[in-house]
Amino acid sequence: MIAAFAAMLFAGAALYVNVVEHPARMVLETRSAAQQWAPSYRRATLMQAPLALISLLSGVLAWLSGASLWCLAAALLIGSVVPYTFLVVMPTNHRILESDRDLSSVETRELLQKWARLHGVRTALSLVASVIDVWQLGGNGVT
Repeated sequence: MIAAFAAMLFAGAALYVNVVEHPARMVLETRSAAQQWAPSYRRATLMQAPLALISLLSGVLAWLSGASLWCLAAALLIGSVVPYTFLVVMPTNHRILESDRDLSSVETRELLQKWARLHGVRTALSLVASVIDVWQLGGNGVT
């Protein structure tokens, strides 16, 4: 249940960012969008990284305790957002946060748009993990 709860919280927050927050941010001119993105990204990291790790660890523990292979699959899916973030998303984050970046540039807008697509992958992974977790809670979780 902990794995499912953490995955669902992660997925809900990630979906909100992709469907509501980032599109609203991108209505702003590029400088304002980039200035708003930076603190939002930092605060979201403080919430989402622990949720992914909690879901991963509790899902693996559930599997080790007799839950189905599906629980392990869900745990690995949500857990995969962590290395994906470090290896794929972080380079874009660092480019957006460069101290000498022209926040009004076309390149900055393109980086923010790229970030949204990359974040969408995290959203999809967490949604699939959440669906599997909820399905397993429905009675199929323990063999």
